[in-house]
Amino acid sequence: MKVPDLSEILQAHQRILKYLPKTPMYSYSGINELIGTEVFIKHENYQPINAFKVRGGINLISQLEDEEKKNGVIAVSTGNHGQSVAYAAKLFGINATIVIPENSNPGKVASMQGLGAEVLFHGKNFDEAKIYCEKLVKERNMRYIHSGNEPELISGVGTYALEMLEDKPDLDVIFIPVGGGSGAAGTCIAAKTIKPNIRIIGVQSEESPAAFLSWQNKSLVNAKNNTFAEGLATGTAFDLPQRILWEYLDDFILVSDNSIMQAMFFAIERTHSLVEGAGAASLAGAYKLRSQLQEKKVGIVFSGGNTSLEHLKMALETLPYYIKTTK
Repeated sequence: MKVPDLSEILQAHQRILKYLPKTPMYSYSGINELIGTEVFIKHENYQPINAFKVRGGINLISQLEDEEKKNGVIAVSTGNHGQSVAYAAKLFGINATIVIPENSNPGKVASMQGLGAEVLFHGKNFDEAKIYCEKLVKERNMRYIHSGNEPELISGVGTYALEMLEDKPDLDVIFIPVGGGSGAAGTCIAAKTIKPNIRIIGVQSEESPAAFLSWQNKSLVNAKNNTFAEGLATGTAFDLPQRILWEYLDDFILVSDNSIMQAMFFAIERTHSLVEGAGAASLAGAYKLRSQLQEKKVGIVFSGGNTSLEHLKMALETLPYYIKTTK
């Protein structure tokens, strides 16, 4: 698998602008006060599927060979990757099958089904669903779209980093959530090539730390996978994103699920924006490191807004934790 470069991200940006408008990046006084410095939030939760991954889906599916389009595409997902594939497949008139874990986010399931994808439930988590999906690939001869090991996905999602530096070229640091790592990998390539001294910091839940441990050990590591935040819920690290993170990522931190729910609460309270657990992880990371960020210009990616009603209720019930930790 070839590591994409800046030229491929620039080409991807031109390609997807035909279908997706540029998302806004706003600064909020309440978040600036919370972190103690100037913060700019990139609203990928405002995408048509409410998640950044749609950029990669459009970039990849728009370039498929005729035979691949004829056979259709298949993917395994906890939700947002599946929505991305379903959205792009509908856009280009291609059949899509998405394998998801049982008890997946109902809103994401409804979105994929509404976009015309065949949705198949299997297993209790992403890793079990992935095994079943790979079995179906051989049976159905469909184009398997991996959620991380796809150069076109990484170059596609890296386009939001281009937009961030276009809008705010003096950013000092960007916080990005990490599940499989495609978003962080694309951000690293784009931002580090344009501005080598910018710091990129990945954030993952301590309940699902496979990507963090793989980055730390410079080798692929399997780990527990228990986070509520489905966009961060992978128990196995992905090869291509990790190779990019090993080279470019400046730092990687773990945050608790409680702190992620607290960040969801912060987002609602201080930006009036709905953010899912994975999307709020970047804010949780910035809050954890806020003492190190003074006088820095900080970019935070709200990578998705597809929270379930159950998770939203959990976030709103973190008020006692919020009061305790912000005193």
